[in-house]
Amino acid sequence: MSKAIVECVPNISEGRDLDKVNRIVDAARIEGVKILGVEPDPDYNRTVITFAGTIKEVENAAILLIEKAIDEIDMRTHSGEHPRMGCVDVCPFIPISNATMDDCVKVAIRVAKKIAQSNVPVFLYGFASATDERTLLSTLRKGEYEGLPARFNNSSEMHGDGTRLPDFGSNQWNETSQMSGGITIGARDILLAYNVNIVDSDPYVAQQIGSIVRSSGRLIKSADGERKFRTKGLLQHVQGMGVPLESHNMSQVSMNLQNYRVTNLHHAYDTIESLCKNMGSSTKGSELVGLVPLEAMIAAGQWYGGYDQSDEECIQTAIKHLGLDSISSFNPNERIIEWALVEGSQ
Repeated sequence: MSKAIVECVPNISEGRDLDKVNRIVDAARIEGVKILGVEPDPDYNRTVITFAGTIKEVENAAILLIEKAIDEIDMRTHSGEHPRMGCVDVCPFIPISNATMDDCVKVAIRVAKKIAQSNVPVFLYGFASATDERTLLSTLRKGEYEGLPARFNNSSEMHGDGTRLPDFGSNQWNETSQMSGGITIGARDILLAYNVNIVDSDPYVAQQIGSIVRSSGRLIKSADGERKFRTKGLLQHVQGMGVPLESHNMSQVSMNLQNYRVTNLHHAYDTIESLCKNMGSSTKGSELVGLVPLEAMIAAGQWYGGYDQSDEECIQTAIKHLGLDSISSFNPNERIIEWALVEGSQ
């Protein structure tokens, strides 16, 4: 029987100092692990790192990477467009082949306990969370890094006792926790980090569309602010927000597609393109952050080009219609999980 393979996708809060990013990534370059992607973003000041391998090797690589990030990144000086809570803002483990979610939960808990020995705050999320109210990363991250002091001294208006404190490690706002921030580790299904580009440099249109398409929708308040209700968004299993992308003089609807079999790339792109036209704007391609399953790309290619294409033709059709090479080149041998595991290198 083939070995169990898991993927790890740590997001570190550094996307501008590439020497620092490389030192952190190099910590994970161990035997049995393939580095599949390193994607720094200077606007977000964040780098998405993807690696995969056998369970024990991925676990060891994750510990080494997080420990190196704690040494290299000082959250007291960090700023960026993307929400974040710590130097390793999130580190999920994902089952790929011959591995179960339970395997990934056990890895996440072991890694969290090991990292907590450095006296830093460590939160568990996703399938590794201790309670349902701690499952969503967005819930745990409310208030971001700047809100941690209030959480630790029990004065936070955003967090009750159920989500206020870390699962492991320090809950004191001392020099160590100030430098590291809160590190969030968990287990989840494959998630697609997918951004649709809007031609406007002002993020207003992107922000409006983000609130329309995300599953949680909009919070509607009465004129006096005393009453409120939430209206659902257009797309299922989608987190989204609008952000500026100053380095490219445009904006983005930044999304997490949490179940690509329900809401795939083409669903998100075509919906946003339609809304853009209604608002007098237009899209300008899109980008995937991290890797994507072959199945998702084939589904998009079939939507745009029909079912009589080969897998390779489907991929090229999807890249063209989604504009996945609009910001940077998109190499399917490096960006599609199943292909990258064959092509990837340490």
